[in-house]
Amino acid sequence: MKRTLVLTVTLLAVLVHAVVFINPFGPTIFPIAGLLSKEVKTEMALDIKFWRTLDEATAYIVSKKVNFAALPVTFGANLYTKGIDVRLIGVYSWRLFYVVAQQDFEFKGYQSFKGEQIYTAHARGQTADVVLRYLLVKNGLEPDKDVRFAYAQPQEIVSLFNAGKIKLAAVPEPFVTMMLSKGKIILDLQEEWNRASGTKYGIPITGLFVTGKLADYAGTVRLFERSFVKSLNWSYQNLDKAVDITSKQLGIPVAVLKTSLQRSQYNYLSAKDCKDEVLHYLKKLNELYPEGLPKVPDEKFFFVNF
Repeated sequence: MKRTLVLTVTLLAVLVHAVVFINPFGPTIFPIAGLLSKEVKTEMALDIKFWRTLDEATAYIVSKKVNFAALPVTFGANLYTKGIDVRLIGVYSWRLFYVVAQQDFEFKGYQSFKGEQIYTAHARGQTADVVLRYLLVKNGLEPDKDVRFAYAQPQEIVSLFNAGKIKLAAVPEPFVTMMLSKGKIILDLQEEWNRASGTKYGIPITGLFVTGKLADYAGTVRLFERSFVKSLNWSYQNLDKAVDITSKQLGIPVAVLKTSLQRSQYNYLSAKDCKDEVLHYLKKLNELYPEGLPKVPDEKFFFVNF
């Protein structure tokens, strides 16, 4: 009875005061198109904000004004092990990242990267950066010595690449598609990860996280998760509408976004269902590339108390 009363009071508070959800300003707008457009009805008032850099995402979370966040899984794990209160609800992005090279670049394996510079989005510590560094080490190369890294916003990387000023880039879709008129895909980072780590599901790229004290209220977390999954399903069931919404947000042509979805995989798995896969991913990174993931989070990182 007491538990029911507490949950009822919590749900009433959620309905009166909007919960705040931060999402990357990028391709992962597609899964929340239904929420942004209000096409998907929610059982809570929801305020969606966008973050453009990892520093901005961190600032949002540390301010304690955010309830839910979509973050790179490795980044969320690093925040958690530094004592920042984030817990993984589930993972929904498993395939997005590719290495693209100029047409005249001759790729004969990882040793072809020696002496080269690779651009990747945002800053050190995001998914492509960490996974590529892991793969370089696995193949006998030393990141930052044998292979140099540079960082920029993805739109800037596309412009520089198409102008012939960048030779190599590790980026997510839809930016890969935007570079293929001048370049070619030389590595599928998901396939490379599977081969190097012995997994088969791809990379647990983007996760849903609950922050702060809201993690004490499983009912509220369940409501948000349900709304997110409804939106993701709606986006695939209403592809034209979802792509149009995403296009208007990002300023990327509809045709590019539709093509990019052929090389993308959004498939929601709760923390309970993907815990082993995520732990394997994090342990492998920590084992061979501890600079990218200094510490593997403990069991409390996974929000599984449903």
